[in-house]
Amino acid sequence: MLRTHTCGELRIADVSKTPTLCGWVHKSRDLGGMTFIDLRDRYGITQLAFNMETNPALCERARKIGREFVLKVTGKVIERSSKNLNIPTGEVEIEVTELVVLNESQTPPFTIEENTDGGDDIRMKYRYLDLRRSNVRANIQLRHKMAQQTRSYLDSKEFIEVETPVLIKSTPEGARDFVVPSRMNQGEFYALPQSPQTFKQLLMVSGFDRYYQIVKCFRDEDLRADRQPEFTQIDCEMSFVEQEDVLNMFEGLVKHLFKNVKGIDIDIMPRMSYADAMKYYGCDKPDTRFEMKFVGLNDVTKSKNFKVFDDAELVVGICAKGCSEYTRKQLDELTEFVKRPQIGATGLVYAKVNLDGTIKSSVDKFYDANDLQKWAAKFDAKPGDLILILAGNADKTRKALSELRLEMGTRLGFRDQSKFSCLWVTDFPLLEFNEEENRYFAMHHPFTSPKPEDIYLLDDNKLGEVRANAYDMVINGVEVGGGSVRIFNKDLQKKMFSILGFTDEEAQSQFGFLMNAFEFGAPPHAGIAFGFDRLCSLFGGENSIRDFIAFPKNNSGRDTMIDAPSAIDEKQLKELGIKI
Repeated sequence: MLRTHTCGELRIADVSKTPTLCGWVHKSRDLGGMTFIDLRDRYGITQLAFNMETNPALCERARKIGREFVLKVTGKVIERSSKNLNIPTGEVEIEVTELVVLNESQTPPFTIEENTDGGDDIRMKYRYLDLRRSNVRANIQLRHKMAQQTRSYLDSKEFIEVETPVLIKSTPEGARDFVVPSRMNQGEFYALPQSPQTFKQLLMVSGFDRYYQIVKCFRDEDLRADRQPEFTQIDCEMSFVEQEDVLNMFEGLVKHLFKNVKGIDIDIMPRMSYADAMKYYGCDKPDTRFEMKFVGLNDVTKSKNFKVFDDAELVVGICAKGCSEYTRKQLDELTEFVKRPQIGATGLVYAKVNLDGTIKSSVDKFYDANDLQKWAAKFDAKPGDLILILAGNADKTRKALSELRLEMGTRLGFRDQSKFSCLWVTDFPLLEFNEEENRYFAMHHPFTSPKPEDIYLLDDNKLGEVRANAYDMVINGVEVGGGSVRIFNKDLQKKMFSILGFTDEEAQSQFGFLMNAFEFGAPPHAGIAFGFDRLCSLFGGENSIRDFIAFPKNNSGRDTMIDAPSAIDEKQLKELGIKI
């Protein structure tokens, strides 16, 4: 080893030792008679001291060393006269006696500091430099610990880690596939897996009753801060289980991660039906760190000659506790917020419950004091509270009010990233109707089982009423995992394919391998997949998953560091049988 110690290791107890360190120059300070260099590696920073009086030649060399030079130094550990108690090594420094420049460096395009002066684009182009920053490195170390603890928990529960293929068959359902041309079978293509779904079901047929994999998946879709074209899942499947068995098992995993990675005990993980999530929060991934539930007002707002409410399919609101003193400017800001195109509301109605108990609304022309008292009673609003109301098409209004609720939660400080609220959302619709294509699609995937008590609705052609035996794990308003009990009966699977518009020939062509496997004794099975990148960013207190991936893509799906995707030459295209 070139070094005897790391740059984060030495303490006051090591005074008088003569270690050898290696690392990068973080900062350099020339004070005339003394030159100080902060030497950095992934473990920390140690201050190096060069004395002009005792070793002028060495000090002169140190003065010429630039940022990010790679050094090897040997010297004596001494106690610092001016201590820095903000870092673990801040009580000591190295009085350098030997200095070797292992490699020089150009001046970096941005500062290698926690609060860097580099923007996203330049940091992604020089990602290998960005990874030297302590906070980015800490994110990658957190990811490592999350993976380590995931494996530890699942191994303790007798799960087996099995790798599934990366070159698979393309299917038309779900998001768009990334496809890979085959040189040996020209004109035919592999697809990169969007998930290992069919393979993990085949493993259940094979008798591997508890499978998991921390696996790369690929989707060719539009990107956001929480999406990447390649992403990682904690993918799991179990045999001879029902829904509650899966929820208990993976609730245990999440509690294990919080305890062993964050030092946090998660006591309860409530279950909420999809219907209740939509009714009270307007979305299927509610942030339950705060209440502010939806309250329907149709029965106390209609028939008062206020056309907006009279014509609305849904009149619904939330109560912001202690906000009755909001100014006109603040209320106008909220109105403009809900009228943004991505929110889509046409306006906002409010009612202030004043401290003296009187109520003042923005529609006093249509509603008298008795009417407004009925509103307040619906919300159990107290003096000092503010009622905010939206109206219109039911689905659009719930969506808009959900966004307003989150905005109010942010403004009121309820969305603290150091606090965590976890829950299961269950009983999703099995199918959703697409008006453009005039047919039903699977809300999750075509292998999801309907609730046993709802199977008869498939025969009665009440497809929109069928509930799925499916579940999502939601933490702080973020869906971090989802799964379902699978169909393991060939006849039911065939019926599902038919409902989704597959002919028998299409179903056999695309999924015949799975259907045929069901002929050989498929056990009841169920599973789940967690978005590992999302889970890491949530534990790290960040909204974007990019800083928890060593080499991410940008919002255009490009790797600007290696300049990918890129064109390939004509020789490669010819070998693949591709003409452009």
